[in-house]
Amino acid sequence: MEVALRLGDQGWGRTYPNPMVGAVVVRDGAVVGEGWHAEYGDRHAEAVALSEAGTGARGGTLYVSLEPCTHTGKQPPCVDAIIAAGIRRVVVAAHDPDPVAAGGADRLRAAGITVDVGCHESRAQARNFRFMRRFGKKTRPFVAIKLAVSMDGKIADAAGHSRWVSGEASRRWVHWLRAGFGSIAVGATTATIDDAQLTVRGELQPRIPPVRIVFDRRGRLPVEHTLFRDIAQVPLVVVTGTKAATARRAEWQAAGARVVGADTMPDALQALSDDRIDSILVEGGGRLAGALMREKLVDRVYQIQCPLWLGDGKPAWDDLGSPAIESAARWQVRNFFAIAEPQQVGDIVIEVEPG
Repeated sequence: MEVALRLGDQGWGRTYPNPMVGAVVVRDGAVVGEGWHAEYGDRHAEAVALSEAGTGARGGTLYVSLEPCTHTGKQPPCVDAIIAAGIRRVVVAAHDPDPVAAGGADRLRAAGITVDVGCHESRAQARNFRFMRRFGKKTRPFVAIKLAVSMDGKIADAAGHSRWVSGEASRRWVHWLRAGFGSIAVGATTATIDDAQLTVRGELQPRIPPVRIVFDRRGRLPVEHTLFRDIAQVPLVVVTGTKAATARRAEWQAAGARVVGADTMPDALQALSDDRIDSILVEGGGRLAGALMREKLVDRVYQIQCPLWLGDGKPAWDDLGSPAIESAARWQVRNFFAIAEPQQVGDIVIEVEPG
């Protein structure tokens, strides 16, 4: 299943609105077939792995990161291919929450195949957070925060300069990360100081470019900003207070932006969800990150820990109050890894979620 999960990751940014899925066929202790869902509309992971295994699949075990589908969409049902291949056992990480495609485990059991569900379930669900959220009960987008942070917890120096806290390799990784989200967001101050583009500019190009979002409660974002230059290709949403200047809102709309009026963060996220935004990667600044965390609206944090100290710089997390150690929320570390260029000092990515 570890291999199946890693294989599925190769569909990041390319399979939406379908899930990322990986599959491995094992017979007599040896891997005879591997596959993943690479592109929306292309063959599913199970079909690719079974095709590679050929006759070697008969009597074998299929490991798959999501329950095999039962319906005909752009591809035929995976359960039919599994049954025809003569698979003896299927190990599934997580059930499919889509009511149209679900029920694969029961169909396979009815065909006499042993099915086990739940191997690395939480990890499989975490990878497919957009897919899982779409069929869950949440009424707001999935919110992740990405911050590049110095060793002493700063995202910019005392003058407000944040380019660059992280290394070049980390910045390339961030473009990969952006490709898997429905939107990329910053606060108005960060957008202005960094002249942020909020686009994916890496080797991996998403099938659907993320929408760009600026949280600007007071109406400060000028229409001359970089974000308005390519608005016909990559949409821009400005979230502002309901009492923000009418003239500025009209300017944004005339320049092609969608304007969302909301005076609280929960209301803003609800409005964005109503606008079919299912996930947001928030990239700063500290005030916006702190507000979301304070309201308990954060589902995941990607903190890039960088080996430098910035003293009196800008804090990564602003206005979180004064929780005591015994009452402070303790999150789970989902993943961590180093990113570095050859022979260079690197950064550490720490991925955490609420415990």
